Amino acid sequence: MLALRYAALVAVALWVGGLVVLGGVAAPAIFETIAARRVSDGRILSGAVFGEAFRRFHLVSYACGAVVIGSLALRAALGPRPTALAFRLWLAGAMLVASLYSGLALTPRIERARVEAGGAPSALAEGDPRRTAFGRLHLLSTLLQLVPVAGGLVLLFRELTD
Repeated sequence: MLALRYAALVAVALWVGGLVVLGGVAAPAIFETIAARRVSDGRILSGAVFGEAFRRFHLVSYACGAVVIGSLALRAALGPRPTALAFRLWLAGAMLVASLYSGLALTPRIERARVEAGGAPSALAEGDPRRTAFGRLHLLSTLLQLVPVAGGLVLLFRELTD
């Protein structure tokens, strides 16, 4: 049981920590560093670099989701059942669905919107529908990442207080 709990804790910590580091450290660092060096098409390059890092992290998040759900299921099968098992499974499932939707459906739409913008969407006029569409998708992606972050913090708390 200890090994299963440990695996789940590591997976949730990696998942939540990775998202926080990507959004709070990596994205600003990439965009600010490239902008400071006045690289030609810097916003496009920054978006491409961060996009690839985010794409790769999606694979990590899928694995983390599988580990968390698998750990809970095995712990329930082998006994004793974790407290609030149904809630934990539902929460881990919601986190995984949010990550899957983000990586498999939303990220490709964001990339298409960027291509349709013909360059950096931020370079388009404020009311341009392509900029608006990109902005909405980007905001949705950002908000969607709050599901695994908040859910992961709840799962960590539950694991540590059991």
